[in-house]
Order: sequence, then C-alpha cells, then structure tokens
Amino acid sequence: MSITNEHELAGMQKISEAVAYTLKEMMNYAQPGMTTKEVDEYGAKILSGYGAKSAPYLTYGFPGWTCISVDNEFCHGIPTDKRILKEGDLINIDVSAELNGYWSDNGGSFVIGEDVNSHQKLVNASKDILQKAIDHIKGGVRIADIGFLMETEAKKRGFKVIKNLAGHGIGKSLHEQPDELLNYKNRFDLRRFKKNSVVAIETFISTSSNLAVELNDGWTMVGNKGGYMAQHEHTIVVTDGKPIILTQMNDILN
Repeated sequence: MSITNEHELAGMQKISEAVAYTLKEMMNYAQPGMTTKEVDEYGAKILSGYGAKSAPYLTYGFPGWTCISVDNEFCHGIPTDKRILKEGDLINIDVSAELNGYWSDNGGSFVIGEDVNSHQKLVNASKDILQKAIDHIKGGVRIADIGFLMETEAKKRGFKVIKNLAGHGIGKSLHEQPDELLNYKNRFDLRRFKKNSVVAIETFISTSSNLAVELNDGWTMVGNKGGYMAQHEHTIVVTDGKPIILTQMNDILN
C-alpha cells in the first residue's frame, strides 16, 4: 500500500507494534526443552491481546498462528508438540498479522541458548545485510540494486542467498505490489521503490543452498542443497531519506 494520510500511518503503526512485540516476546520466551507449539501458543496469546489475527492462518489456512522453523527448516515451519527445542538450535520465527484492515510482517533467526553449533556467524550476517539494505532504500532507488547489495554482502561473508524467496509489498493485505523483492539482482527488473509505499524487506542468507524446496507437509521449506538459512524481516515505509521501520520494536537487529 501507499500511505496517504495520518490515519493509514497510525493503522500500520498499531499492527506493526503488535507483530513486533509478539516476535520479541516469543524470541525471549523460547528455551531448550520447549516445543515449538508452546512457543506458538504463547505468541498467539499476545496477538490476541492486541485484537490482531494471524495472517498465515487467515490468508492460507496455515496450521499454526506463527511460522517456527528449526535448524534445516528454512521457513514456513509448522509449530508442533513433537518438535522439542535443543541447546544451540537455529530457530526462525515469522510473525505476521492483521488488525483493523491493516497487515504487517516481521521475522528473525536466532540461536537458542549457547551457540554450540556455530550458527551465530550466519545469524549476524543476515542481520547486517538487512540493516545495510534498509539503510539504502529510499524513493527512486532501483529494487534490483537492493537485491544486488544483499547478494554481494552475502558473498563477501562466504554465504549464498535463496533465489526463490522474496520480500513484498504489504499493508491492506499480506502480499501486495511491489512483489518479488529479491535477494539478488534481477537485471530485467526496472522498478524503483516509491516514496510512501510500505514493504516487508527480508533477508534469506544460506550456508549451502540457493533455492528453497517444499516438504511433503505442503508448508515447510528446506534447502535444495541442505545447510542452514537465516532470515530477518522488517516492515518499513519508504521515504525520501531513511525508511520508517514500523516493526522497530522487535529489536531483531540489536
């Protein structure tokens, strides 16, 4: 969507606060020994307290309130009482929701407990790349140039990007134009970011794979060449200068 008045901005700020606070609290809550379903239900209560509704459940009938992916799962992991978190697991939580007709999306990867499996370097790379991308986004900037920046920064650190996952426009629904905000340069994409537009900008930084493939459960995605992936995502408003980070409260880049 494009923000045209204060009422719309306030609506986006409210739902963005809901998803950002939920994500932050879920990341703090998750501990070794818990199931991903426990973490998901904790997040569901927070969203409900805001009056917000789970976007993946509303939009796609997803079997959970949030997406929780562990270790080799890249994204869209289904919360379950069979998946027990362990010390050193790489976890990604993605929280998106709707409130009063406005939608917002955010996510973050983190290591639970001690980094016994050496995932922190990947997590830090993803955070740094998202911060750099946001710092370079403003009205008139080519979308493909931000993709090029993300892939270049990933390569510098010895990582790859996932080419079939992307950020997207958001606001009046979960996925809007501009879609396909890729983590690499599509030289055929001549679009530019537009001032006042709202986008969910996200990283997909990987150790080994360059594509995500869906498992038989119809939701969970893993890498085509295995390995691990870190994702960090903010919903932002594009301006003439630094973007307004609507989901700043989640603290994912700290």
